[in-house]
Amino acid sequence: MSGKLWGVGLGPGDSELVTVKAARIIGEADVIAFHSARHGNSIALGVAGPYLRDGQIHERLMYPLTVETTDHPGGYAGAMSDFYTASAARLAEHLEAGRDVVLLAEGDPLFFSSYMHMHKRLVDRFEAEIVPGVTSVSAAAAAVGIPLVEGEETLTVVPGTAEPGELVANFRSGRALAVMKLGRTFGKVREALETAGRLDEAWYVERASTDRQRVERVADVDPATVPYFSLIVVPGARNNPYAGEQRGAGEVVVVGLGPGPVDQTTPQVAAELAAATDLIGYTTYLKRVAARPGQRVHASDNRVEAERAEFALDLASRGARVAVVSSGDPGVFAMAAAVCEVASEPAWRDVPVRVVPGVSAAHAVAARAGAPIGHDFAVISLSDLLKPGAVIEDRLRHAIAADLAVAIYNPASAKRTEQIERLKELLTELVPADRVVVQGRDVGGPGERLLVTTAGEFDPTTVDMRTLLIIGSSTTVAARRPGGDLAFTPRHYGR
Repeated sequence: MSGKLWGVGLGPGDSELVTVKAARIIGEADVIAFHSARHGNSIALGVAGPYLRDGQIHERLMYPLTVETTDHPGGYAGAMSDFYTASAARLAEHLEAGRDVVLLAEGDPLFFSSYMHMHKRLVDRFEAEIVPGVTSVSAAAAAVGIPLVEGEETLTVVPGTAEPGELVANFRSGRALAVMKLGRTFGKVREALETAGRLDEAWYVERASTDRQRVERVADVDPATVPYFSLIVVPGARNNPYAGEQRGAGEVVVVGLGPGPVDQTTPQVAAELAAATDLIGYTTYLKRVAARPGQRVHASDNRVEAERAEFALDLASRGARVAVVSSGDPGVFAMAAAVCEVASEPAWRDVPVRVVPGVSAAHAVAARAGAPIGHDFAVISLSDLLKPGAVIEDRLRHAIAADLAVAIYNPASAKRTEQIERLKELLTELVPADRVVVQGRDVGGPGERLLVTTAGEFDPTTVDMRTLLIIGSSTTVAARRPGGDLAFTPRHYGR
């Protein structure tokens, strides 16, 4: 009969924080397995010390590297994967021999722990059970002595190994924060906290719950003194006495929601929306955003861009963090230009303004069809609200004469059809009847319609304001394939 694998959480470091069940299982096990660095010392084994008994087999799983470089062909990930596979094989020998194996895990076995790598490799072959442990996050919150989350506040847990942009986005959007895996990443994390305006709210906790515990404000910590067994906590604003000190200065962030589907809104945009105190935008676009409790939502008509921009800048000048919402990409026929233009006026020159990109309608339609804008292309709006019709036609003629693929925005509306009819006339005049035309509506949404047709067969009466057109260049191909049709413009030209 096979033995049983136990993943036993030891808590954050204090042996008295080992649960009663964990202590019992440790004492009963035949084999005690634990990870260690190449120096051979194991914090986990030390924490479990009071519960060990004579006669148990100790199985040391020594990491091949921690922060060093490696010549393994798979790099760091490959070296570690081989190590976990070999370690699982060693534990499997004990389990096959009928011996129960406890694998010690600091904190909780399934919370940033090496145990999970053994579990995934062995659970299909052997009985396995998890004994949860007190996490270092809980111990750090206790050490700081401030409630971490209360009421509707949420906790975001972030590894310090994440990319700087991801760190900043999470720090801006998170209500309460915990940052794991410090050590060499501390400087990068500290900089991201400062960029996000959260540095003064953050506490550093080292070796929580042990007799070597250290608690300081993050701003006061020397990066050279930070070990791996440390973390940062930012309690939620409800109880954090320093919440908002750095974030008192407002800003305007112009964001693009993408073409429609929630999964095409980037994580960075989602983070900015969550971090905002105020959401401003066209009513239809704001309906796509689920405002969190406490956020103020300011909806307006689509034809008051300058007024909307001025309102956003005024709120920001009084300390608000304002997200101005566009669909698609905010810099493509959307609010970014309007906000930048108004922000350049003397009254608003001190208000910070950022633009966060989104997936544009042109790219969404092109991706659904294949790659029709895979080479040089132009983007032209047919709306004559802000520029004369003669300018629109002149630009269309030049773009087509330059043999560019052309993405057409705002092609028609219920009351404005003359431009799309004129486009049909221009195509008849300027391009062969077999020129590829892609017609996409509500791409990614419930009413999605995609049509790959030709200039000769293109029907302008099927176009409305939610439609985007792509007129191919002379090299654009519509390939009919059993595996799915593809429209594309090759990267090469004139060969």
